[in-house]
Amino acid sequence: MRALFIAFAFAAMALSAPAEARYHVIAQLPAGDGGWDILSVDPVDQRLYVGRPDGVTAIDLTTGKATDRIVPGQRVHAALAIPGTHDVIATNGESNTATLFDGRTGRIRAIIPTGKKPDAAAYDPATRTLWVMDPGSGEATVIDPATAKVLATVAIGGSLEFAVPDGRGRMYVNVEDKNEVAVLDTKARKLVSRFPLAGCDGPTGIAYDPAAREIVSACGNGVAVVSAPNGRPVARLTIGKGADGAAYDPRRHVVLIPAGRDGNLSIIRLRPSPAVVEQVPTAVSARTIAFDRATGRAYLPSATLAPAVGNERPKPVPGTFRVLVVAR
Repeated sequence: MRALFIAFAFAAMALSAPAEARYHVIAQLPAGDGGWDILSVDPVDQRLYVGRPDGVTAIDLTTGKATDRIVPGQRVHAALAIPGTHDVIATNGESNTATLFDGRTGRIRAIIPTGKKPDAAAYDPATRTLWVMDPGSGEATVIDPATAKVLATVAIGGSLEFAVPDGRGRMYVNVEDKNEVAVLDTKARKLVSRFPLAGCDGPTGIAYDPAAREIVSACGNGVAVVSAPNGRPVARLTIGKGADGAAYDPRRHVVLIPAGRDGNLSIIRLRPSPAVVEQVPTAVSARTIAFDRATGRAYLPSATLAPAVGNERPKPVPGTFRVLVVAR
């Protein structure tokens, strides 16, 4: 009888034990109307920067207060907070320039020339340089953020999307129109190799897990391709469609990929073997992402989209822009 009681007691404890925390939307941060593209978090200043068509929106993550157009811009794609500084670099797709500014005040340090149609930007910790991807000219502009000077232009070829460093002198770049990854040597400032992404159509977001030493490329056709640094295929996973970003959580060793068309966020675990372990409902249009390593929170801009007119992209409905905050 006592054994039966103990069995019932353990069963009750199991039923009452809290379920493992799952990712979900915990808040929404409103800001000004309009489109958006690439965003980033400054984990020290706790500020979020979002590239917008006419400039950069800054959001104070402690108060939720948004400052729209903290600096002006001409079709801004990326707004990248530079590690170890208070500075941000914003790429201007229409003027073929990048704006370097103080993220706290908006004071502009420099306007830097780039290649054609600058888009994504990445910081390489191995060389302490900024790499701006120029899809219009198929090259990368290498910038010293300390001096705001262009150090080199690296020919790569193709429509360049997001790039991610491994921290040891290699950078991996998704080439959207070729469905491949270009591998750069950031110390020698040159292209060293490229490898195909089988089954991928339109790779955009990219992440690197230094523990697993694997690269994850997010593809617009609802596929994530996992590759080794030498290009060896590791896995091909099903994710939501319309991905345009990826982020790596070093604490939990997962990659987060938002799908703007399907309105979900895929959580990919790489060890012991790659797998999608969770899909989080977000919002249709939530396609780019920034991750805050200090808090473990992810940020996804979104808005309600009006029906498309002709061949134009659907436009955000006024008053509906917000940044979704996702956490466990």
